[in-house]
Amino acid sequence: MAETLSPQQKIALINENLQEVLKPEIIEDVILRQNRPLVIYWGTATTGRPHCGYFVPMLKIAHFLRAGCVVKILLADIHGFLDNLKAPIELVKFRAEYYRFVTTALLKSINVPIERIEFSLGSAHQLSEKYIMDLFRLSSVVTEHDAKKAGAEVVKQVSNPTMSGLIYPLMQALDEEHLGVDAQFGGVDQRKIFALAIEQLPKINYKERAHLMNPMVPGLAGGKMSASDPDSKIDLLDTPENVTKKLKKAQAVPKEVEGNGVVSFVEYVLLPISALKLGGKGEFIVERREGEGEPLIYTDIETLKEDYKADRLTPQLLKPAVTKALLALLQPLQAEFSASPAWQEIEKKAYPPPETKKKEKKTKDKGSKHPGAAKGVEAQPDGHVEGERKDEISLGTGAESVMEKLDINSKGVS
Repeated sequence: MAETLSPQQKIALINENLQEVLKPEIIEDVILRQNRPLVIYWGTATTGRPHCGYFVPMLKIAHFLRAGCVVKILLADIHGFLDNLKAPIELVKFRAEYYRFVTTALLKSINVPIERIEFSLGSAHQLSEKYIMDLFRLSSVVTEHDAKKAGAEVVKQVSNPTMSGLIYPLMQALDEEHLGVDAQFGGVDQRKIFALAIEQLPKINYKERAHLMNPMVPGLAGGKMSASDPDSKIDLLDTPENVTKKLKKAQAVPKEVEGNGVVSFVEYVLLPISALKLGGKGEFIVERREGEGEPLIYTDIETLKEDYKADRLTPQLLKPAVTKALLALLQPLQAEFSASPAWQEIEKKAYPPPETKKKEKKTKDKGSKHPGAAKGVEAQPDGHVEGERKDEISLGTGAESVMEKLDINSKGVS
């Protein structure tokens, strides 16, 4: 495909559907003047279970390959550990393997030739002597303020952050040099890290790279789709029942398209995948109930949005259509999982079920077993009491102390 595209067509395909590109002149220089393939990498920290939002970067990777780019996928295992222990060190290795299974299956499900992808494990180069020395060099020119600002949209924010959150963006910048790329690709939430790389790498004599950013897909519950928020996303291995249930519960306010996760899923996943498979315009079909007319067929997102705003396309029609299309998309991926004992074994090791703690039965303080008896004390056979409140309850042993406790002298006896 790449051989039939002109250099300008390759650049247009690389930039298609992106929200922003930093340093586009670098891309133009590589393709137009150096006349060689652009080398680009996409990295993912191996933390929570990948969700359906991962189709978005996979689609863009398909575009890069069609444009003749060399594509590297970085499974950032150490980054997963650095991000506030999102991936405990004991699970990092297994989660990196799980992510490789998932990304490979995702790419295959949308007909991307995986033999043209170069996979790289972060720890394979990030523990080298040269990399560690570069990290020291970079940390000597980046301030604490700039490092914290760079990671604000990516690293989990807590009230008392650890140093690992400051190292994270520095390592992401250094990966550009150590992977030998011309550009880095990611979501627009990575922008501050990309800006840090552009500004700081030249200070340690490394060149600037281009940065390409996808828009962020809203989650099903509103806000960002996140692997750590189960209500915001659909797991790639969710059962059809769970997929249907989550989409039924998804926020999809009638006539509103901004921040609508269901509409956005059609825009950024379903229509583009259909276009990729059909080799032209995509197609999204909404079945209507009997007697309500022919199915609604959409080949562009703007028409769909107009119908949604006009209430011709309602949430009650849209959700079942998205559910049907998504289940068809997940079917080959889940079939591959079911047929792979190795993948199933890694899944158990990467995401072991949480241990259920048995509730300890508390021994009830029955006191003296006499009605009205005070708690925290116990009557003894000789009549005295023992326990933490014995001084409050005991009448003492002498007549004077007993009368004082009972306040007999002041009140008298009737």
